This record gives sequence, structure tokens and C-alpha cells, in this order.
Amino acid sequence: MTRDMKAGVSGEQIPPVRLAEALERLKETVGPSGWSTHPGLLEPHVVDWTGVMRGSSPLLLKPARTEEVAAIVSICREYGLKIVPQGGNTSLVGGAVPSGKGVEILVNLARMNKVRAVDTVNDTMTVDAGCLLASIQAEAEKNERLFPLRLASEGNCQIGGNLASNAGGSNVLRYGNTRDLVLGLEVVLADGRIWNGMRGLRKDNMGYDLKQLFIGSEGTLGIITGAVLKLFARPASVATAVCAVPSVKAALDLLALCKQRTGGQVTAFELMPGTGLELVLKHFPACRLPLERLCEWQVLIEFSSSDETASHQERMTAVLAEAYEAGLVSDAVVSASLSQSRSFWALREGLAEADMMEGPTIQGDIAVPISSIPDFLEICSAAISEAVKGARIIAFGHLGDGNIHFGIIQPADVSPEDFLARSDEIHGIINHNALRFGGTVSAEHGLGTLKAGAVLKYRGEVEQDLMLAIKHSLDPSGMMNPGKVLEAGRRQLQE
Repeated sequence: MTRDMKAGVSGEQIPPVRLAEALERLKETVGPSGWSTHPGLLEPHVVDWTGVMRGSSPLLLKPARTEEVAAIVSICREYGLKIVPQGGNTSLVGGAVPSGKGVEILVNLARMNKVRAVDTVNDTMTVDAGCLLASIQAEAEKNERLFPLRLASEGNCQIGGNLASNAGGSNVLRYGNTRDLVLGLEVVLADGRIWNGMRGLRKDNMGYDLKQLFIGSEGTLGIITGAVLKLFARPASVATAVCAVPSVKAALDLLALCKQRTGGQVTAFELMPGTGLELVLKHFPACRLPLERLCEWQVLIEFSSSDETASHQERMTAVLAEAYEAGLVSDAVVSASLSQSRSFWALREGLAEADMMEGPTIQGDIAVPISSIPDFLEICSAAISEAVKGARIIAFGHLGDGNIHFGIIQPADVSPEDFLARSDEIHGIINHNALRFGGTVSAEHGLGTLKAGAVLKYRGEVEQDLMLAIKHSLDPSGMMNPGKVLEAGRRQLQE
């Protein structure tokens, strides 16, 4: 097997008459309420959440059934059109917007938003891919269950996009990533066939675990149209706290103590820098700091249990008192109510948006082994400060699972254009240091367009060949979400 380098996305021209014919057939497939060509309606679908990555599309389709998705894919394949699957379009890496090269049809699954079934004996929920994450959480709650995926964008993101990007979120420490919360999938393949893998089984060793190919593939192998999700016991006791810690190393020692004292009932453990919380308090006036003063580092901790006899407020208070005596905590407040707990979470969930409200921001999403986080933060922050004088660094995130988000805000004396022009350089610093500590350059946001060259740059040849072989096998024409994940500098496999 030899490798040949081929850059970019195919931009072959389709004759206008043939393109018009294809677009009409696609419109007929979804019916009058399932398509749009109006620029105003297309606009929010062709730009990513950060507002930086933008593409174009001649047609937005909103199918209502899996069979319509299959028909769309078959028509696009026949006419040589590319497809961009899209959920809530909350990607931070341009994973769900058109590349702007060639003719790309947007397929948004918002109309496929039904909960198909809830099985409280099997503890599963079967859903369409267009269901909002918040709606799934509410349906689980209605059935006295928990679906634990928790994201700041849960009111806008769709479960299909969560699956396609293998979303992480705040509860990974306890429940795992999205791929750990799924039992079965329904997928429309690049040849138009429908794979029905909607099995609610926790043990199924009959061949390869095919669903894991599509989870995290960012729509480059097929379009996820349905899923069987795991449900969990609804917590009966929850406690949330915000604590000031003297250092990141002390925060890790606090994490270890919390795990030891609760028997694995730590649901979330989030790192919040004082510089970042200053911006949250500035841009979100309704937010309030529960501590006496901001420190360099704060953590948000949550314990939860389905044991109705447990009192996690008491347990949290006891653990934090022990941590205070050990010098791991200098100040702490434990939530006294659900509303107070939500106000604590508002501080954490406002960090990324507050960064962007402050000014042009370059965002990084990396993970390193938890034990390496203090050294990584020190060395990487120093390297960025040396390279970009006056830049404000907001490093925060999921300390409990090793995922750190880096926000670098434009210095006051540098123009937005000059600052953003250094994006590759800054990402290179972050990525180099993440890999130096045995980490990854994409922890939970995916690769999308922003990091489409990462596999070829940072993964070994064997991993590259395996990924490219899968892509070539399932989508040989490269019609599915072009320009994402593997397409930048893509090597074509030849026999």
C-alpha cells in the first residue's frame, strides 16, 4: 500500500442544468417545509459558533424521517454532491459548517426530534438524532432517571451532534464520554443504505462494535439518525461547592481526597481561574461570586448519589473541612439549595462565552494525564506569554478527567487581524506542550475544520493508515462532511 498526497477538497464543477435538477429532486424528497434557499435562513447554518469559520451552501435540507435522509444521500451520491450533516451547530472547530469548496448540501436534523421509546426496566431511551440534549435530560427526569451528558450548550445542541463529536462535558469523571452512554445507533451510510444497529444490549460480542466507528467520526463516515441511550438512577442527593485552592497541585490533592472519602461519588471537578471568573462577573452581571474574594484558582465540585439516606451536603462539608486543615482549601461554600447550585454552575459554564465577549480569542482544547496538569499549565502558559506579549490566558476546564480549555485573549495593543493571524503559531505551542506530556490536541471538541490536519501531523503512520482505510471503505468518494477530520492534506490509499 503506497501513499500519495492530495491537498484540499474536491472542487469539481457540476453543470448548472444538472445541479438544478439535483436540487429540485432534493427539495421534493423533504417536501415544502423541509428545505430553504433563503440567505437569511441559511446564514446561521453556514457559520460556526465562534463566528470565525464560514462556508456556503445552495440548499438547506431538514428531513423529517430516516428514510428521507437515506434518499438525500442517494441523490447526492448520484449527482456527485457533497453533504454536511448538522445538528445544533454548536461546534467550536467548524465541524458542522460547509467548507465553502464545491457544492455542499446542508442536512440539518432538527425536525427529527422525537423520543421513540423509554424503557425504565432496561434503563434505555431510544431517540431521533435531532432531539435537543436538554429535551432528553428532561424526558429522563420525567421518568425518574438520569441521562448524565452535561454541556453548556445543552439547550441548543442535538444528540446526533453530541454522538458525532463524542462530546465530553462536565460529568465525564463519573459517567464517561458520550460514547460510553450509547448502546445502539441508526446510521445512513454514504451509499444511501440504512444500518439499523438500534440494540439496547449491554453485552453483544457478535462481531465488531460498529457503532464506535460512527461515534466521534464527525459525520465523515455516515449520518447518525437515531440512538439507544443509557439511563441511570436519578440522584437523590446532590451537593455542589465552590472552593478557593492555593494551586493546581493542591486542587489535584483535593480531588484525590474527594474520591477517597466518597467512594467514587464525585460527579464533577472543574477548574476555574480567577482571571476567567473576573470576565464572567463582568459580562454576566446576574452571576455572583459565593466566596469572599477571587483567588488565582477555584474549583467547582459536585457529589451525587441515588441513596436517599445520604446527605452529600454533610459529606461535602466534612471533606472540605478536612481539606482546609490540610491546607488544600483556603475558602469554600457548599450549596444550600438547587438554585444556589445552579448559580455555581453558571460561573463555570460562562467561562468560554465570557472569553469571547471580552475580545478575539484563540481557543485550545487539549487533554493530558491528570497528574501532568500542573506542569503542563506552568510550562505552556509561560511559552504563550513569551510568544504573545500581553495576552491574557484563561485556562479552565474538566480537571477531573484531564481536559483543559485554553483561551488566549487578544492583547490590548494588537489588532484583531494581527492576533488571529498568529492562530496556527499559538495552537502549535499548545499542541506541542500537550503532546510533550503524553496528551492529545483534541479532547472533546473534535477536529472539524480547525484541526483537520492534526491526524496527519500528530498521529503515527499506522494510525493514519487505519483511519484512512476506514474512511476509504465507508466513503470512497469523500462526499460526507468534506474538509473535516482527515481531509486537509489527505493521503489517498492506493492498492
